[in-house]
Order: sequence, then structure tokens, then C-alpha cells
Amino acid sequence: MNPAIDGIQIPDSQLARDITELVRDTATPLLFHHSSRVYYFGALAGKRRGLKFDPELLYCGCMFHDMGLTHRHSSDCCRFEVDGANAARDFLSSRGISQQDIDLVWTAIALHTTPGIPEFMHPVVALVTAGVEMDVLGLTYGEYGDAQREAVVAAHPRGPRFKEEIIQAFYDGIKHKPQTTFGNVKADVIADQEPAFKPGNFCSVIRGSRWPG
Repeated sequence: MNPAIDGIQIPDSQLARDITELVRDTATPLLFHHSSRVYYFGALAGKRRGLKFDPELLYCGCMFHDMGLTHRHSSDCCRFEVDGANAARDFLSSRGISQQDIDLVWTAIALHTTPGIPEFMHPVVALVTAGVEMDVLGLTYGEYGDAQREAVVAAHPRGPRFKEEIIQAFYDGIKHKPQTTFGNVKADVIADQEPAFKPGNFCSVIRGSRWPG
């Protein structure tokens, strides 16, 4: 079901339908519905802020943003954000999308867990992060009306244990490569699930380098 919520709807195009089918078939229902909500919240934020954006590109960025957590697209060496961005890149390339648009979606996905930067970039980049920050962190909860939130959740359910379930999904997707969490928020996920985990330390890297002094 793809309802219109305050004029925001999932794009009615073959590209969008292909994205929906691929993500639904690859990701868990938890991640599929989360990613769909991210699109609605991101697009609603864009409308509220008066931003112009391509709905198809925003939809692609939102739907692929967590694909790096899936077994199919998870590498052993890259941040999960990069894995998801690469999956979107390959998908869009196979559909003949321009390199400029591919690069835009890649950047939006790669930066979606890097707070303080996307908001100053292209609307597609800014709004993928805006949607994630609303659905996972609730940072802008009060900026959406009750009717908007309820309509989004009615279309794409957010279960009563979503908070713990999404933390578990993050952990399950990155626990085999904790080294990729250095310097980013996912180190908190590993530490939450593995009390003995010691994250990398930026100052220790500086002091431990081969440079004298």
C-alpha cells in the first residue's frame, strides 16, 4: 500500500517498483518497513523545508540506506553504509541512470550516519539523513503532526519493540567487522551488545603512528 500522506507518495514509476521489489525480497520486513518510513519522513521534511528533490532518487537512497546490513550486500571490510551505497550504485547503473545521479544517491547513503554534514548538502543527501534521524532517533519527532506519524506507521508498521529490534539489526549486520565502526556511531552499537568491546581511539592512533615526536 502506497498512500499519499500530505501529498507525499512513493513514486509511481517502474524504477521505484523495481526498488520496492528488490528491497522487499532482500531485506527483512523490519528493514523494509523502516526504510519505507524513512522515505515518507524524509520527503515530508523536504516539503516542510521547501526543498526541491527528485522523488525517485530520494526513494532509492532511503530504500537502499540499510542494504549493507543484509547478508547479500555485506562485505568483510567496508562500512555497512558504503556497502549499501555500492548496492544502490550497481542497481542504478544497471538501469541506465546518469553517473551524476548515481553519485548523489551513493553520497546520501554513505553519509546517513554522519551527523552534522548531510543537512548542508544536496536535498537528496540531507533528506535521507533527515528520514533516518526521525525514524530511528526521533530527533525531529515534534516537527511532524500526529496524523502524519500515524499515517506513516499505518502504511509501514513500526512495532512496539522497534527500538531494540533495530539496534539488534544493526549489530547483526556489523558484528563480523567491528573494525569498520571506528570513528562512527555504529561503535556504540557494538559496545552496547558486547560490553568487553574496546572501540578504536583517534588519539591512540595519532600517538601510535610511526612519526617521531
